[in-house]
Amino acid sequence: MSRVPDDEELSGLPLQSEPRNRDENPAPHREMTTIVVTAAVIEREDRFLVTRRQKGVHLEGFWEFPGGKCDRGETHAACLTRELREELDVDVAIGEELFATTHAYPERRVELHFLRCELLGAPAPQMGQEMRWVRRDELGALRFPPADAELIRLLRGEQG
Repeated sequence: MSRVPDDEELSGLPLQSEPRNRDENPAPHREMTTIVVTAAVIEREDRFLVTRRQKGVHLEGFWEFPGGKCDRGETHAACLTRELREELDVDVAIGEELFATTHAYPERRVELHFLRCELLGAPAPQMGQEMRWVRRDELGALRFPPADAELIRLLRGEQG
């Protein structure tokens, strides 16, 4: 049977300054940042307006409904109005929220609000992004972010 060393025996031992392996000292848990995003669902003649994410940004090359991140304290409607002016140089009439979802990516969580919008002018991409009008049945052929998957199914009339 082994015995527990007394204080005198322990006092001569060096203190361990580093953990022996990573499991002994796990990294502190970090709260994942949640980003609130709004996106415009703009439909005209059974086609939806989509834009392509540029190089060097999160999810580059994916197609998306135009919109962007809300500033602190900004309403969804104000955010979407600002983002569409910045990105497409166009004003919109904001309608109802069609769908909202939260999606966790490895590096962030996105709270995404899709609002129906009507264009009050002609959109003109301001950041070099590609823009298209896509038929409902073409939505499934484009690569959208995972957070958009449920909305795409809804717009295509598919059951989840």
